[in-house]
Amino acid sequence: MRAKRWLPFAAFLLIAALLATGVWLSRRDNREALPSPLIGKPAPEFALPVLHEPNRIVTSKELRGQPYLLNVWGSWCVECQVEHPVITRFAETKRLRVIGYNWKDEPADALAWLERFNNPYWLVLADVEGGTAIDFGIYGAPETFLVDADGVVRWKHVGAMTDAIVRDELLPALDAAERGR
Repeated sequence: MRAKRWLPFAAFLLIAALLATGVWLSRRDNREALPSPLIGKPAPEFALPVLHEPNRIVTSKELRGQPYLLNVWGSWCVECQVEHPVITRFAETKRLRVIGYNWKDEPADALAWLERFNNPYWLVLADVEGGTAIDFGIYGAPETFLVDADGVVRWKHVGAMTDAIVRDELLPALDAAERGR
């Protein structure tokens, strides 16, 4: 009889402990970002058309030999417009090739967007259907990947790039990738 009195209190404590654990685990800044299984593994093989030259196909093998930053964007993506000045400033440093990955976009819309906001990319690949994005595990734009000279994914960021992310995450990852050669 006495145990029945404590049962609601015990249930309350259990629920409170679960909630406290959830709050404690959600303290990470990027808690919505899924970890990429590609980190430390070869980037998926692909053959995609160049946005500005649709008859020209570029393969992942052709990009090897030098590291590159693959920036996933679309003209329909509001956050891509927010991060675009950051990508532009970084591309202007010429530290490495910045390759645009135009995802699920109409080519005319993508070209107009680049005309309006400037094209900082060394090359723009077009994945109109989104098939290659599945291999990369892309589930939204913007997303950004650092791929080393050997074609191995070294870093991934989900969401808009900021100057702080470039400074605190991308550049150290690039330094580490370059030292690893």
